[in-house]
Amino acid sequence: MRRWRVIVEGRVQGVGFRWSAAREAERLGLSGWVANRDDGTVEAVIEGDEPAGRAMLDWLRHGPRGAHVDRTTVAEEQPEGLQGFGVQR
Repeated sequence: MRRWRVIVEGRVQGVGFRWSAAREAERLGLSGWVANRDDGTVEAVIEGDEPAGRAMLDWLRHGPRGAHVDRTTVAEEQPEGLQGFGVQR
């Protein structure tokens, strides 16, 4: 089990990024959450196995159609054993 916290910068709000990210995470069998931040970025926490997590990190680097990702910042953290994947504010 691994855990990553990702900050996604670019045109990532108002384009369905959170909901698309949640669908992709669920498809990959990952747990965690995704949220809009007040500074216009999107933050995601994902937990799961290495291959699924790496696939999600790749997805976050481009996002859904309509998004334009300029940069992702990834930090590894200690897993907390999250269950399910949620969309926050």
